[in-house]
Amino acid sequence: MMFSYLVSASLLVSIAAMTTPPVVATPSAQQHAAASTDMSLHGQTLLRCSAAFAMVSYGQSVDNTEAMKWPALGERGKEFFVRAMAQLMDETGQSRQEISHWVSAEAQRLSDTGTVNDVMPACLLMLETSDL
Repeated sequence: MMFSYLVSASLLVSIAAMTTPPVVATPSAQQHAAASTDMSLHGQTLLRCSAAFAMVSYGQSVDNTEAMKWPALGERGKEFFVRAMAQLMDETGQSRQEISHWVSAEAQRLSDTGTVNDVMPACLLMLETSDL
């Protein structure tokens, strides 16, 4: 499943590093629920869109048919991801590792529920309004 390739600490540095990412343990649903209570609605949206962008960006890098239906995320998607992760660390006071776990849990949730394509239109709008 595509999700197992998405979960890595390198997500916090650059989505481009996802060509051969390592597989790491998936956070529990309880950890994800705890993350949701520690963040504003805007922070939760940043988390969701960052996970969706990472999944789609990876899919585009391996020519996944579903991912190729979306506009290329390229540098703008990477920059959005990096800035969102920094903002989440500032907002919550959590470490890079903890934020990485939250992104992993959100990516797993999007994968499990098959809702990546459902959130992408709103996330692309958020990307457009971010001035990146």
